[in-house]
Formats: sequence, C-alpha cells, structure tokens
Amino acid sequence: MKIGLVRRGFSPTGGAESYLKRLGRALTDAGHQAILYSTRDWPRAEWPFGPLIPSDASSPLRFAKQIQDSRQPDQILLSLDRILRCDCYRAGDGLHKLWLEHRVAHEPGWRAFFRFANRKHTELLELERNLLQRGGARHVIANSRMVQKEIIHEFAYPKDNITVVYNGLPDIGFERKPQSRADVRRALDLREQDVALLFAGSGWNRKGLKYAIQALGRIANPNVRLLVVGTGHKQRQNSNKVRFLGPVTNMQSLYVAADIFVLPTVYDPFSNACLEALSQGLPVITTATNGFSEIIASGVHGAVIERADDVDALHQAIEKWIDPERRESAREQCAEIARGYTIQRNVQETLAVLEKLK
Repeated sequence: MKIGLVRRGFSPTGGAESYLKRLGRALTDAGHQAILYSTRDWPRAEWPFGPLIPSDASSPLRFAKQIQDSRQPDQILLSLDRILRCDCYRAGDGLHKLWLEHRVAHEPGWRAFFRFANRKHTELLELERNLLQRGGARHVIANSRMVQKEIIHEFAYPKDNITVVYNGLPDIGFERKPQSRADVRRALDLREQDVALLFAGSGWNRKGLKYAIQALGRIANPNVRLLVVGTGHKQRQNSNKVRFLGPVTNMQSLYVAADIFVLPTVYDPFSNACLEALSQGLPVITTATNGFSEIIASGVHGAVIERADDVDALHQAIEKWIDPERRESAREQCAEIARGYTIQRNVQETLAVLEKLK
C-alpha cells in the first residue's frame, strides 16, 4: 500500500515530527511505501523511510493546494495538517476554531482582534471547515474523545467516520534509567525537603503557566518549588520559588527529580508531556480541556480541574498532592496506567484505519 503522509513545517523537538518518524518506520517495516509531503525545512536525513516531496509554499492554503496537485491517485493520504482533501485526517492538534475561542478568555481583547484578522488563522479555519464540514476528509482520527465530540458538535461530522486513537510513548518512555534522584536534585539545587512541581511545554500562555505561578503563590509550604521547562514569554513573578530551565533534551532526569507534574493547559487535544510524566510515576494535575485527562482518575493519578484559570481549584489540588505518602502510594498506579499507551498500540490502530480505507 502506498501511503502519503502530510505535515507542514519541521521542528527538531516537535511531537508531530517524532510521531511521523515512528509511523514511517512502522509502515516500511510492514512492507508499505511511505511518502512524506512537507516543506523544504524538513531535512532529508530526518526521513529515511521513503520519498520526501518538499513544498516551498509560504501559507497553509498554498501548501494545501500543492498537495492536491502533487498527490498520486493510487495513494492513501493521511494528513496531520489541515489541507483540502485526504483519505484520513489525524486531528492531533485539535480544532483550530476552538483553540482560538479558548484563547479569547485568557488574553487582552486587542490581541484576539489581531489574531482573528491574521490571514494564516483565516486560512486554517477555512481548511478545517473544508475537511470536517464539506467532506474533504473521508475519515478522521482523533487523539481523544474530547476532540471527537468537538468535531461532531462543531461540524456535524459523522460519528461513525471518527476513530479515537490515543497518543502513545515509545518503550524507552516507560523505562526507569539508573539515575540517582539525589544527584539530579542536587544538580538542580533542590534540597531533600523541597517539593518540586514540574511544568513542561512551549507556548506558555496556552499551557497555563501564569495560573501555575499564581497557584504556587498561595501555597503556605515554603519548600515548594516550580521548575519550568520549555520556551515562552517569562511570566512576571517576584518569587524565588520559580526556576526557568529553558528547553531540555533529557526530560527523564527531570521526571526523576520532580514530585508532581502540573499543566493547567487552556486547550490541549492530548498532552504527551502529561503521559510521559505519568509513565514515570508522577501524579499529574491538569485540566478537563486536556484530552489526556480522560485516561486518569482524579484523586487517584493526580487531579483534573475544570478550567485553567480556576486558580483556587489548582491550588487545592497541589496542596493535596504535596503529601509525600499520597504521592508514593500513587506512583505505581500512575505508571501502570501509562503502560497501556504505547506507540506500538497507536501505530497498529492507525494502520487498521488505513487498511479499511484502501
């Protein structure tokens, strides 16, 4: 089977890029031909699985039109980006329409005005409607039931044509490295009595960093620290309890050092960072607007709060999980839940969908 894969742009740390490479390897191992349609910034060395067809398109719509023109008729086309037509659309980024609407409540009005007037967003919204409302996508893979319900509600897309395939981690994500927690914490200047909250993600406004900092300010325990990983605009704060670590390649060392993972995200189809933290036995505190929240039980594997800006609820959830005995008793339960979500399972379920579309 010839399978065309579509992803506009390239980031060396991007989750979609990592997923595509794992999928490409699995497809070729299974005897299929994998063809990648992307932009010229995708390095040829990063796609050793088959043909790489680059585009010089400068906008989402131009890229979508080029894919339409260059697509081979005997291919099954799986797109991870909003384009004009495809056999299967993997809505791993959720709905752009809802993301823009969620942002309005969390940013100044003038910023929202300019964003909605931005041509890029206009084109993405139009392509999204084309796929989900006008029949451009024969089938959709959603990475959470949350996204599945949103697609049905917003676009009246047929439920029978949507398959939920959760994100998955490679085997290495479930292995504990022989690293000393004490050594890692010492390198981070964390004392034995410190409780380390870990926040990881780029685009801090979207991920709710300011709400995590506000909640931290309400915690009476003087030994609670917040470690912030990723890139974004630094939040105004006067506390020495917050440390900005920047981009980190060895996230596992931070999972070893941390005690609680906190991500009060405004909108996330399914956070891989939450799944990674869970696999290392960390309780995860996140929001109901994160598709990941579907796979955990609030109070057992962490906590799920309804809204990112409910700082009171976030503060209370953190306070409950500061208790070291509670964290230790939940450690194995957290890791056990995560073991069910592997990249092998994801690829098998994705291939099953594509096989039916032949």
